[in-house]
Amino acid sequence: MKPYLDRAAFYLTCGSLISILFSIAVSQIFLALALAALLLSSEPLRLPPIKLPLALFIAGTVLSLLLSGHIRNGTPQIRKFFVLLVLLLVYSTFRSISEIRAVVLLWALVATLSAIRSIFQFWQKYQQAAAQHSNFYDFYVGSRITGFMSHWMTFGGEEMIVLLMLAAFLFFSNVERWKAAAWLAALILVVSMVLGYTRSIFLLGFPIGLLYLFWFWHKWLVAAAPVAALVIFLVSPSSLKERVTSAFQPHGETDSNLHRAITRETGFAMVRAHPWFGLGPEQVKAQFEQWVPADVERPLPEGWYGHLHNIYLQYAAERGIPTALALFWMIGKILWDFARALRAKLAATEMRFVLHGAIAVILAILAEGFLEYNLGDSEVLTLFLAVVAFGYVARQAADVSA
Repeated sequence: MKPYLDRAAFYLTCGSLISILFSIAVSQIFLALALAALLLSSEPLRLPPIKLPLALFIAGTVLSLLLSGHIRNGTPQIRKFFVLLVLLLVYSTFRSISEIRAVVLLWALVATLSAIRSIFQFWQKYQQAAAQHSNFYDFYVGSRITGFMSHWMTFGGEEMIVLLMLAAFLFFSNVERWKAAAWLAALILVVSMVLGYTRSIFLLGFPIGLLYLFWFWHKWLVAAAPVAALVIFLVSPSSLKERVTSAFQPHGETDSNLHRAITRETGFAMVRAHPWFGLGPEQVKAQFEQWVPADVERPLPEGWYGHLHNIYLQYAAERGIPTALALFWMIGKILWDFARALRAKLAATEMRFVLHGAIAVILAILAEGFLEYNLGDSEVLTLFLAVVAFGYVARQAADVSA
């Protein structure tokens, strides 16, 4: 019975990782079942070697909650620790690069289907705007494509992670069997991601991760990339040009520039007042209005004020600077471990695609995190943690010492 449970834990974990691309409820059901199977199996429970910073982050979050005076309201962030089980389950059940490669390719398949749906959604929205004689940009920015997801930020974040892992497979893997289909999937995903008009993803996060991969694949592509981007910009539709230039010339409240400036200044005010333990989990949303600087005009511009649209400010304001530092110490250690593993082994080993992909994803998340609270999204967090665990599995499979 035990060997069957060993395999059951692995397959249920795979089910959780793949279903997160279309349903968080299904994914978390699989996650719970995988944990039960793992506990009943003969497999040892293993966590990647990031236990200390992870424990400090969890402890800091709990302490912030206890000191906040709003324990009941903050429990959703404690429940979100359930997602951290991805680290335990992947690191305990995955054993080889081939298993990781299979999941990456299945991610690509599901994400491509979602991307195809999103392209159809884009065409529908374009037709709707034309039928209403509306300006397409104004019509679209507030209601963008979502694929299988419920929000365009979640959709774009998932696409970014899958696409970078797929690019790493294409650039560094020695397995040629699936590459023709993977190139087609990558093209569809890029088109969908750009049509999502999410600037923090297609102008910041994804390019940072891709430039990292280019540097280690063919360095000349790093120099060619800006030229290619300029050419694409010049021949792109007018609404896409508007979306790019809106980073510097916003369309009033249609774009989120002013809204994000207000959340940024409000976040700084929160951190200055509560640097050690923050306001408490979920209290940024609950107390936002009272921390808005007095010189900001009312009513506030359109936008979502439930978080600070910045992972650095969000964690510091919500849980305190020490807890935020524990999180970014953990991410820094992950990057260091993966980079050291790459330096320690021969360049031709298959683990390169996993480790390079993981580093690219982390850099992209950190870059996008300046403009979005991406790790607060359970779907994006699930994929991020899976990629981190994949990196450590690849590191161990290559027999690199910690």
